[in-house]
Amino acid sequence: MADRRLPDSAYNGITAGGAVLAGLSFLLILLLLLIDAVAQETTVYLGLLTFVVLPAFLVLGLILIPLGMLQERRRIAQGEASSFYQRFHLNPDDPGHRNAVLIFAIGTAVFLVASSVGSYKAYKQTESEQFCGTLCHSVMSPEYTAFQGSPHARVGCAECHIGEGADWYVKSKLSGAYQVYATLIDNYPRPIPTPIENLRPARETCEHCHWPEHFFGARLDVNEHFLGDEENTHYPITMLIDIGGGSEESGRVEGIHWHVSKANKVEYIARDRRREEIAWVRLSDDRGRVLEYENPDEPLDEEERMAAEVRTMDCIDCHNRPSHNYRSPNRTVNQAMASGTIDRNLPYIKQQAVTVLDEAYEDTVSALRGIEEGLVGFYEEDYPDLFAEERGKIDAAVAAVQSIYRQNFFPVMKVTWREYPDHIGHSEFIGCFRCHGSELRTAEGEEISKDCNLCHRILAQGTEEGDERIAPRGLTFAHPEDIGGEEFESNCTECHEGGAEIF
Repeated sequence: MADRRLPDSAYNGITAGGAVLAGLSFLLILLLLLIDAVAQETTVYLGLLTFVVLPAFLVLGLILIPLGMLQERRRIAQGEASSFYQRFHLNPDDPGHRNAVLIFAIGTAVFLVASSVGSYKAYKQTESEQFCGTLCHSVMSPEYTAFQGSPHARVGCAECHIGEGADWYVKSKLSGAYQVYATLIDNYPRPIPTPIENLRPARETCEHCHWPEHFFGARLDVNEHFLGDEENTHYPITMLIDIGGGSEESGRVEGIHWHVSKANKVEYIARDRRREEIAWVRLSDDRGRVLEYENPDEPLDEEERMAAEVRTMDCIDCHNRPSHNYRSPNRTVNQAMASGTIDRNLPYIKQQAVTVLDEAYEDTVSALRGIEEGLVGFYEEDYPDLFAEERGKIDAAVAAVQSIYRQNFFPVMKVTWREYPDHIGHSEFIGCFRCHGSELRTAEGEEISKDCNLCHRILAQGTEEGDERIAPRGLTFAHPEDIGGEEFESNCTECHEGGAEIF
């Protein structure tokens, strides 16, 4: 028709619908961008909607416009009357064609500019901690909660999980696409398995801030322990942790970070996914010495060797929970009692707090209720006078234990400290003793040393006075209770797992 400003093929339902969809999406994006610019606080969902969801609808609308025109053109070509030519052509003398070209050119230019800005914002949004941690509440809630209370809370998720460069960014997003799909169909493991199989090497992430060649000396560490007796006996252990490190240029390579120095290359094969059962170790140093350690009673067969992953030891082999650490009841209750959050004068509070935390609960609501009922019921029944006089302290202890639970236990995802071994130390997980003091040895019978002083020296232990309790040169560990010297024969983890098993 003569009064139409666009070609006849543009007048169809699909094209009109695409134009409306694209136009509304674009207007909504502009509106949300304005909100994002002026609002003091926004949520991750606003960014997701603005830079991911709405642009997808905008692109869909723009695709529908030419598709509708092509379909309409075929319909007209089959015999319907139209002023549209049988073959597509551009007639600059036709006002309808000129208007169509002008609208398309302006729309495309605006769309490209908006898309470039939106793409960058979408990239930034998907790299944010809020996007990683809060978008999928039930799945990532444990990891995000632990991350917020970790020493790396100011380090973005992407800085460790992705790092610099396009290759790892693409790998991460391809992996994430399946994870989104698994979340949508509720087909993901509970708890999330670790270690991450395709995590970027630590030398490309951790060592951007932490440089082993420049570590040196020792760090003072005070471990606050309370026993499970009625008095909650205080038993602190003060030690020097020999962090060590260094390089041949700056000084002698020593201490714990000897394992990852450039002067030494430590390789190993683990039998299990969690890397707790080490089957083979090889040490190569800068003097050309090569030592291989293996359990002579359980050696790897040829098939296992061919299939095994030979890992080169790096930061993550010990610091495997640097940002997502779920702490045990024993450790968290000790910390709360040392800080005064839980009153240490409440009889048996250490034992009772650890016990209620170590119970199995269906969900967080029932756990919080069970913690309150367990602690309040204990003091009401066994210490009625104290319960009447010190109810405020008991309620404060209940609140502190409930807070510990919310930070470290997530029943929906089946997350507790037991599911995620922490390889630092050896008190609750086997950690250092995976290699040191194990059955691994060379063909000549040389073992990997279990000498405590290789890594730390005990300066003081317990609260009693006397030379046997304080010594700058180091003390032999004295177990708080007499267990007949078993502490020198067995690993700590044979009795201690961080829960109520010791009471």
